Amino acid sequence: MPPSNSPKSGPQPEHLPAIEHVSSAQQLLEALRKRIGEHPELEEAIVRLETALSLLTVKTGGML
Repeated sequence: MPPSNSPKSGPQPEHLPAIEHVSSAQQLLEALRKRIGEHPELEEAIVRLETALSLLTVKTGGML
């Protein structure tokens, strides 16, 4: 039986820059949230970005 072509678990090297950018952006947004407090537009932007990232994670099979 030939080996399966299943993806390796964990992030691939080509995805590391994207992972670093996402992590950095999340840290910046959290720092901004702490600095200015609760703000409706900031909260909405964070929710939308988190939703978009969740959709990308699902579409890429968690490889983002």
